[in-house]
Amino acid sequence: MPESFIPAVRDIHLFRDMDAANFDSLMRAAYVQNFPPQIELITEGEPSDFLHVVLSGSVDLFASWNRRETSMATVRPVSTFILAATIREAPYLMSARTLEKSRIALIPSQDVRAMFLQDAAFARAIVAELALAYRFLVKAHKDIKLRTSLERLANYLLREQARTGGAAEFELEFEKRRLASVLGMTPENLSRAFKGLAGYGVRVRANRIVIEDQATLMRFARPDPLIDDPLS
Repeated sequence: MPESFIPAVRDIHLFRDMDAANFDSLMRAAYVQNFPPQIELITEGEPSDFLHVVLSGSVDLFASWNRRETSMATVRPVSTFILAATIREAPYLMSARTLEKSRIALIPSQDVRAMFLQDAAFARAIVAELALAYRFLVKAHKDIKLRTSLERLANYLLREQARTGGAAEFELEFEKRRLASVLGMTPENLSRAFKGLAGYGVRVRANRIVIEDQATLMRFARPDPLIDDPLS
């Protein structure tokens, strides 16, 4: 791995507290690649040969079954995927593809597993990362199971508003067909949901969202930190 990328990887909480010599050893076999948009990086069902680190760009985690496909999550810099498969030496449960031009670091899974047994700080960080991923999964499941499509979209827009700085106007992160998949809807249902939110102060101009009545939208959405806070 080029020296210029080492600080960004080292600063990830997964590696931050590792012994310096152990970190250097782990990075020795790692390397960095640049990928254009829409390149499949891993395929569900295949062996987990590498732990991937997104250094720039973004990656879509998705799954397929019986000619259907759904987006599971978006990975942004600087973070890893898919850690659980690496640690368990198990097949990937999701596929991954670049959403835009992306720079990815690849760390051999066998080295990660060996270091898990050797470096206590690294092992603790891995446990914390897997716990966070589990809690994220539970929240996503609650969002799907407990909320109507209109409520899911309303809360998604409030989360996106916060992520983009809190302005009343902001751009959707990605195109609506993928957003529908993320929210567990069909594109047609998403279109109806956007129309349904007009009565709660939301206007849509292509991919631009305008929240005209924040208080009304908040009263309808009833955001809950036990579902919507990614860090709790």
